[in-house]
Amino acid sequence: MKMKYLLSLALIGIAFTCITATTVIPPTFEQLVQQAELIFQGTVSDVRSVWEGEGAQRHIDTYVTFQIADSVKGNPGASYTIRILGGTVGDETMEVTDTPKFKVGDRDILFVEHNNDQFVPLVGINNGRFHVQRDEQTGRDIVVNGEGEPVRDVTKLGREEESVSATEAISPDDLKSAIKKQLNDDANNHPAK
Repeated sequence: MKMKYLLSLALIGIAFTCITATTVIPPTFEQLVQQAELIFQGTVSDVRSVWEGEGAQRHIDTYVTFQIADSVKGNPGASYTIRILGGTVGDETMEVTDTPKFKVGDRDILFVEHNNDQFVPLVGINNGRFHVQRDEQTGRDIVVNGEGEPVRDVTKLGREEESVSATEAISPDDLKSAIKKQLNDDANNHPAK
């Protein structure tokens, strides 16, 4: 029994080695908008990690549920849950490098693709998450990228981004307006056939 468990852990370790070796080229803003099946602003209302699978396929998945504040692309409904590989159940943790971590109360704008089919269902993994936070100096909501850096110019995403201060960062409404403009531009440049 112990050998079977150790073999399972070894196989999972090999699988995680492959996952951690994955290099993600940061998508441009246009790619984020085009590849996303859903884009929404929401607040995390629940984070739940559970064991899934049997034998060598046994692993931890984390389910993150959002209360939707604003739907920008697609229709996520009033609440929407994404599934991410990894998490903690009891005293056992399975961690995947560069996977975004969510907690109840987080406010985010997400670019979701292939939910339940990918180990992280966000365009460009951590690049598909924009955290909304209150700037202590100005008292206004700003948008920060997956690395926690304030975002000033969406056209610089996936390209040479410069560091900006929180006072220069765009608001969630600015980001959603840019997304809607990009969706409109895409529709005008590539009309449905």
